[in-house]
Amino acid sequence: MAAAESDGDPPSASRSEFLNFSAKDTASRWLAAADLQQEVYRHLAVYVPRILCLGPSGGSSSREEQREEQREELACQLLLLAPMEWLLLGEEPAAGLAQLQENNQPSPLCGHVFKVGEPTYSCRECAADPTCVLCMQCFLGSVHKEHRYRMTTSGGGGFCDCGDAEAWKKGPYCQKHTPTDNSRDTEEDPVAQLPADMVARGYSIFSIVLKYAVDLLTWDQEEQLPAGLEPLERGDTYYCMLFNDEVHTYEQVIYTLQKAVNCSQKEAVSFATTVDRDGRKSVRYGDFQFCDQAKSVIVRNTSRQSKPLRVQVMHSSVVAHQCFALKALSWLGQIIQYSDGLRRILCQVGLQKGAEGENSSLVDRLMLNDSKMWKGARNIYHQLLMNSLLMDLKYKKIFAIQFAKSYERLQSDYVKDDHDREFSITDLSVQIFTVPSLARMLMVEENLMTTIIRTFVDHLRHRDLQGRFQFDRYTAQQAFKFGRVQSLIGDLKYVLISRPSEWSDQLRMKFLEGLDAFLELLKCMQGMDPVVRQVGQHIEMEPEWEAAFTLQMKLTHIISMIQEWCSADECVLIEAYRKCLGALSHCYSGLPDGEQPISLSLAGHSVETFRYQVSQDKVSIHLPVCRLLAGLHVLLSRTEVASRFPEQLPLGELSPPLLIELPLRCLVLCAQVHAGMWRRNGFSLINQIYYYHNVKCRVEMFDKDIIMRLCFCCDAGGASMMDPNHFLMIVLSRFELFHIFSSADVRKRYREANKDVVQQNNTLIEEMLHLIIMVVGERYVAGVGQVEPFDEVRREIIHQLSIRPMAHSELVKALPENGNKETGLERVIDTWLHSSQKPGVTGRGLYELRPEWNKYFNLYFHHYSRADQSKVHTLIRALIGILISESLICELPWQPCVMCVFQAEEAQRKLRRQNGEDTGKHTCLSHTSTHLACVSLVTCDTDRILNEMLQQTCVTVTSCFVLWLCLNQI
Repeated sequence: MAAAESDGDPPSASRSEFLNFSAKDTASRWLAAADLQQEVYRHLAVYVPRILCLGPSGGSSSREEQREEQREELACQLLLLAPMEWLLLGEEPAAGLAQLQENNQPSPLCGHVFKVGEPTYSCRECAADPTCVLCMQCFLGSVHKEHRYRMTTSGGGGFCDCGDAEAWKKGPYCQKHTPTDNSRDTEEDPVAQLPADMVARGYSIFSIVLKYAVDLLTWDQEEQLPAGLEPLERGDTYYCMLFNDEVHTYEQVIYTLQKAVNCSQKEAVSFATTVDRDGRKSVRYGDFQFCDQAKSVIVRNTSRQSKPLRVQVMHSSVVAHQCFALKALSWLGQIIQYSDGLRRILCQVGLQKGAEGENSSLVDRLMLNDSKMWKGARNIYHQLLMNSLLMDLKYKKIFAIQFAKSYERLQSDYVKDDHDREFSITDLSVQIFTVPSLARMLMVEENLMTTIIRTFVDHLRHRDLQGRFQFDRYTAQQAFKFGRVQSLIGDLKYVLISRPSEWSDQLRMKFLEGLDAFLELLKCMQGMDPVVRQVGQHIEMEPEWEAAFTLQMKLTHIISMIQEWCSADECVLIEAYRKCLGALSHCYSGLPDGEQPISLSLAGHSVETFRYQVSQDKVSIHLPVCRLLAGLHVLLSRTEVASRFPEQLPLGELSPPLLIELPLRCLVLCAQVHAGMWRRNGFSLINQIYYYHNVKCRVEMFDKDIIMRLCFCCDAGGASMMDPNHFLMIVLSRFELFHIFSSADVRKRYREANKDVVQQNNTLIEEMLHLIIMVVGERYVAGVGQVEPFDEVRREIIHQLSIRPMAHSELVKALPENGNKETGLERVIDTWLHSSQKPGVTGRGLYELRPEWNKYFNLYFHHYSRADQSKVHTLIRALIGILISESLICELPWQPCVMCVFQAEEAQRKLRRQNGEDTGKHTCLSHTSTHLACVSLVTCDTDRILNEMLQQTCVTVTSCFVLWLCLNQI
């Protein structure tokens, strides 16, 4: 090891010892010893400090440092590792290893460990999930090179999944790893292929070497060594060891080192680079006082604004043995590559429990001390775990169980640690949880899903009085912790990314337990970050909003995956619906008591509701429990569970006015923001509204709020769980427009109002009408209309291309991704789109819509932003003469038929009419009147609309407010 300064030169092994040393004789002496471990330790105690504990090399040039490293490597191989190889193989190592490799029958797994920056390939058609990747050699020799694939660069640490049948829907093997008739069966024990004496020696030497390495890497004493490794002569030679952290910058470390060890800037830069790469570096060598002086300077100079740099004064013999421990682990990883039998032996040694019982195996000790190790040590033992335990299917399962048992502690250690996740043992979760069989086994046996969710919730302890997450008072340290605990959401995604095709009773029970825990998480999010309209003066300080939306975006795919799991089993879906409804009832029970009941009357109809105004009371945009219930309700229709098992569903407990209340408030908030009523609340609210509609969040936010209207109010087929007149009256009340419609002298009061108020009301009325149009016209949801996910993607693309032709990248960004990072665009391209190339060599290809599909275009498509609507309105105005002349303006876009659950509701409605229980006069907004009202916003064709409207069956609440809109020509 090189150092910046030194004041002494330790003795080294003489050249004659190197020449006269015999690895074969040493191995024979070890084998004949009564206590093999004691004999090996005695040898290491003598030679390790004389090889690796030599202080500075005497020069500072890179060539001399390289020569010193080569000398150390050669000495370690000849004096330390060669005897171990002779002992293991019982013959000359080169010949023995060649024979092992020749006789080995490897498993079909590739297992190539990726280096940083190495290219990886994932088949978008065949991969079970996006984490399944191939190395370049396997990819070029597989069928996937002819498929749609994704190429990325590795961050290091993962390995090739070639040969893993669970990772690929088809084509799991490349040409190199395709099983042959002579291939070993995966259930066959590879140890049986080894000679019995080699097996016995393998157990012995692997146990000694692995225990030695684990003891040294988890050693926390700076001057003493484990028993049996004490040096014969203990000198006053120490290292001042500087450790890496992710808090201090390069500049701070370089400046501090120049002050502490009196080195040049070039040397300080070299030290800082090595510390960042390897995790630690000796910056001074000498006696204890000399090194402790440098430590004091480093601690003093780096503790003024944050925690100081970690620096230790360590005895040279401790440093030497720790360095050799890393070399020993690397040696183990190399040896087991020659034989699957040796790999199996090392797995058994590593996972064998000690006398202490639980968490006493060598692998357990490494994992539980992971956060205490430096970066270089972590990298080496992580790679050994991947080369051994994760390459043996039998022991991968055992390791997965141990990993799951220690999951909560490992994650807590990671949260407290300051190293990136790629250097943490928790990063191995992707190698375990993405294997469907392992994930479901851990869910059943170790309750993994519940463990992950509860561990995540336990780390977010900052709550308000109602138990909701509160991020506005986060300190910098709490914000850092929040950023790290988000990795647990990624682990939950790995567990759920592949839904089961077959269910056992235990899997149902454990999944529903996990759903209970997930609902507790969602209840902590329900109503978080509430806002109140600022009146008078502008808000002084922008409130925190990003943390809540970050959490929402992280959970978006999780919520979708949970719904997919529920749709795969009828019993699970029914029970999940019950649990979600119960959780939502609990949330409603916590609503403020100040919401007093009131009665609304209009046009001969009345409805009971309660007093609430979005512009005056608290309102939150975060309603995950409501939206999950909406998703599950649609699944009841899509899977036909509602029609086949109605007696098992708590439909009688549903209160549509209450279920739609919170989502309706959220939509009203968006309308009021658009009307300019919340200007004084600053940009934080504007950003929230933006992300509420943004493609990253809208699937589980805005879309679900619309679905809630479809399910529990006026559905697309005209049926409803709620009287349409009552629904419209409640909507008028929440939009704070009811007083306008209920007055006898509406026009006079409206015209005498303040100009700004008139403009706000006009905007609010337009927003309300747009909402009702969406409620009536949106059937392109699987479970509401008789459509498939393909139809939803196709419709989305149609409306994007109706604005203008788009490039492939633009279309991809405009479509939501699923958990596998797929949008479904490619399936639509071949049958529905054609590409037109811009002129010029550098022109990019653009997709444009075929004219025959314009019939699917809807002017009031619910995903259009304000800017999109403006562009579409401009386009419509340009074509309005042609449309009117051809009588196309009154044609509705093609709509799919409604699903059976809504048809059943309509049938019940007809039966009530036949029995005289329903007069049929409270009709909801018809397609014709809705569409004509839409056209009025563009053409102002008032007379035509009035003539059509007066032909309706009766003038109800619906027609009253539509007539009012037409008369005032919004």
